[in-house]
Amino acid sequence: MQRLQVHREDVTLSYLDTGGPGPVVILLHGLAGSAQELVATAEALADGYRVLVLDQRGHGHSTRRPADTSRRAHVDDVAALITTAAGGGPVSVVGQSMGAHTALLLAAWHPHLVRYLVLLEGGVGGGAEDTSAQLGSWFAAWPVPFPSREAAVEHLGGTPIAVAWAQDLHERDGGFWPRFDADVVQAAIAAVAEVARWAEWQQVQAPTLLVQAERSDLDTAEIDRMLALRPGTGHVVVPGAGHDAHLDQPEAWTRLLCSYLDSTHAPLPDR
Repeated sequence: MQRLQVHREDVTLSYLDTGGPGPVVILLHGLAGSAQELVATAEALADGYRVLVLDQRGHGHSTRRPADTSRRAHVDDVAALITTAAGGGPVSVVGQSMGAHTALLLAAWHPHLVRYLVLLEGGVGGGAEDTSAQLGSWFAAWPVPFPSREAAVEHLGGTPIAVAWAQDLHERDGGFWPRFDADVVQAAIAAVAEVARWAEWQQVQAPTLLVQAERSDLDTAEIDRMLALRPGTGHVVVPGAGHDAHLDQPEAWTRLLCSYLDSTHAPLPDR
């Protein structure tokens, strides 16, 4: 798996590329994550697909402090990746949480780029502004640098997402530092919470699968409305998983994702 870059006017975007001749699948991580936490997902798909895993702006190895943290900027980054590295699409796009919101808007604003859409624990956005501030304050309170990855896991609660964050820490100056700044990720999630994108959801043309965790962060009424507004949208639940289902139940997640993509990409029978 290679780490490559796409350069735009204001940012450098880092991504992982499994290579291979298969149909392209784009993977988009959630808030404060990076491509690293989706490596297992990419590897599970690699035999049949060429998988591109993006570090979204302000995250991972991409530009750490972008001037623009808007939803439009995030979406245009993915469009640039598809145009530059994936032949212009259409491709399958899979996103988790904030990454799912980015994927939804990409499918609405650039329908020619998206062949299939999978949203893991992602909805239309909107919500309380103070939640964004609380998240920003929590990230800002991390006692960085951590003396070790093990200390980071312990401080962050020992959960699968804590392990993923710890694995992605950058070692420098005798300590371990996150690959994001708290104010940048706060601004990014505030843009998601700014408005509920019901109009964009109804504009999506790509066949869509909503994947929800058993212990979901999503409101049941939101999922019900999404399904009602776009009949034919698939909906599955990952048992025993929380919001970070790809980390909580990785085998169940990759199994259902592979099954869905394999079924959608199966060749049509001879007539």
